[in-house]
Amino acid sequence: MPYEDLRAFIRDLEQAGELKRIKTPVSCHLEITEITDRVSKSGGPALLFERVEESPIPVIINALGSRRRMLMALGVKQYAEIAGRLNEILDFKSPQGMLEKVKLLPKFAELGAVFPKRVKQGPCQEIILREGEFDLRRLPILQCWPEDGGRFITFPLVFTNHPATGRRNVGMYRMQLYDACTTGMHWQIHKHGAAHWRMALERGDRLPVSVAIGGDPVLTFAAIFPLPDDVDEMMLAGFLRGKPVPMVKCVTNDLEVPATAEIVLEGYVDPQELRTEGPFGDHTGFYTEADNYPVFHVTCVTHRRNPIYQTTIVGRPPMEDCWMGEAVGEIAKPVLRRQFPEIVDMHLPFEGVFHNLAIVSIKKAYPGHARKIMNALWGTGQLMFTKVVVVVDDDVPVHDASYVAWYVLNNIDPERDIQFTLGPIDALDHAARLPAYGSKMGIDATRKWPSEGFTRPWPRENRMTTEIQRKVDEKWRTLFGK
Repeated sequence: MPYEDLRAFIRDLEQAGELKRIKTPVSCHLEITEITDRVSKSGGPALLFERVEESPIPVIINALGSRRRMLMALGVKQYAEIAGRLNEILDFKSPQGMLEKVKLLPKFAELGAVFPKRVKQGPCQEIILREGEFDLRRLPILQCWPEDGGRFITFPLVFTNHPATGRRNVGMYRMQLYDACTTGMHWQIHKHGAAHWRMALERGDRLPVSVAIGGDPVLTFAAIFPLPDDVDEMMLAGFLRGKPVPMVKCVTNDLEVPATAEIVLEGYVDPQELRTEGPFGDHTGFYTEADNYPVFHVTCVTHRRNPIYQTTIVGRPPMEDCWMGEAVGEIAKPVLRRQFPEIVDMHLPFEGVFHNLAIVSIKKAYPGHARKIMNALWGTGQLMFTKVVVVVDDDVPVHDASYVAWYVLNNIDPERDIQFTLGPIDALDHAARLPAYGSKMGIDATRKWPSEGFTRPWPRENRMTTEIQRKVDEKWRTLFGK
């Protein structure tokens, strides 16, 4: 069953032994980061800091920081369950005949559940604070790293509507705290929120913005999922939950936010107003430089009674965002295979911080097939940011880093099998020659064919026969006692 809110998820985490309550007073200036970083890198639990020195509000962090907790959040035992449901939706065809229509009634009901549901009121508005009644500095917003430009909201669900079509977008963009009622809004150039901002700038209008903090974990996951710009993230959340997301209208603008969120910040962005934002210790493990970004003016704060502040930290992996990224990759595979059925598997290693390395196995069918896949991925959604694409044969286990390194290094002639191209690069890539623009590398590590100009015999891998493996398996306990 889907979680109704963050609190239900926290209760389940605690019952499952996946949550540690911290009662010792700690500071939101660097201390929470250092504690969480140690716990994340050792595979530890979610942390609930009950006594934060700068705020009366407790902090939950690392809630999604393991595969088990990520699966719990999505309500499945393995990601393949969601991928399978997604495949069924993609396979949907108009039913022929009454019997087929009757059989599809449950599927129609599931499709109907994806649409968000407007409700008149919700817990997120139990307390309403208008201008002059709130001070954002009283929230337990973290300064994560020593050279950060300040304190940053790092786990926000940022809601905007397209200024022309009214279509909703929900994204996760860091927000630097400036003062009692303003923050930065880190809309990178490629993000949908930035597209809404640019359109508002062209029209000369303010852009209404609302920010939800601490929602049902599925909502948080939906906000980071790479969807086309005409697909509502709250519809994806409904699909994942199997029931509609209850949404409530904001107090001071016309946007809707999840009714069960812990804290909501309402306000606007004046498209012509920019302010220095950063530096910030980012998920790459390096600081991103200060730059000019839009300013978010908060006009109202609403929250539940005794709210819980959800946040995260990013830095050198592994960290919480790695497990969220893994889930995105596994669930998105059916859509990717829909476009490119020759893809057998794909792995984005944590060390590649999502956009630096993709290892792809394919069922090779013709000369140059690996190159086709490289170029195709560079033209697909957020995979366009991938700095290095490595293509291997279909029998290579892409998640086995040692095997992949052995296979690739043995199978390439560097001059022949490596290609370079130029294009968009993730805005956080500090090594690119220009901001958001640089080079990419593709490596064709597949077996080479005569039709690709390789005339020498290609060797077979030396492997033991399955019969001998079976016999040794049977004798193993007598040989070594285990």
